Amino acid sequence: MTAHDTTAGEPPEATAGEVPAGDREWSLDELADAYAYPVGDGAWLRANMVSSLDGAGQHGGRSQPLSSDTDMRIFGTLRGLADVVVVGAETVRLEGYRPARAREAFAARRSAAGQGPAPVIAVVTASLDLDFSLPLFTEPLVPTLILTGAAAPAERVRAAREAGAEVLIAGDGAGVDPARAVAVLAERGLRRQLTEGGPRLLGQFVAAGVLDELCLTLSPTMTAGDAQRIAGGPAVAVPTRFAVASVLEQDGFLFTRYRRI
Repeated sequence: MTAHDTTAGEPPEATAGEVPAGDREWSLDELADAYAYPVGDGAWLRANMVSSLDGAGQHGGRSQPLSSDTDMRIFGTLRGLADVVVVGAETVRLEGYRPARAREAFAARRSAAGQGPAPVIAVVTASLDLDFSLPLFTEPLVPTLILTGAAAPAERVRAAREAGAEVLIAGDGAGVDPARAVAVLAERGLRRQLTEGGPRLLGQFVAAGVLDELCLTLSPTMTAGDAQRIAGGPAVAVPTRFAVASVLEQDGFLFTRYRRI
């Protein structure tokens, strides 16, 4: 794997880590150093997404056809570093989300950071139209969180709680306010936040101005068709500017990292 690091001028806690020589595969420790969260007390929301060369964020409704083995290693690393994984209900349904698992490779690092053995999964949903018999709710290492609005259907809130999920209110209406969701999670000590989509949720975070970092895999594929981009929803009035933090390459895939300016 080759790498280009553009964070040399940043303070040590925000750098992408030392780049190993040669074209060998990075170890999980090296990837964890490269993708480490900035040190600090405030919330940091990063997104991890994949896109084809022609802008598709999924193929056949799923992101897996655009992925690769290295992409999945980075996917696992980002989860291994996060306090919480924030995901939209539609993505939970389409991707067959399961609970995050504890991984021995990240155990010492998580313990030193005061983290639990695995990240919490937080599902963003207005309707709570979810199958609470799925392993995400019946078999989590830590209880799954539901982020919803104050006007969410009471019977679905009750069903979620009966299934063992913890319901958090992050909006005054039926839906979730993105900035409030970030704040509510941070108040619980879940400041290292990772969102894996889907496109509508990512678009909401972008529109609210709360996305700090985008980890984007550029897949050397083209899909044509009318698949969604990685972010959807209404356009922002002024495009949000990001700066390149690092770029890795493996087998034609580009693993990029951008930070909001």
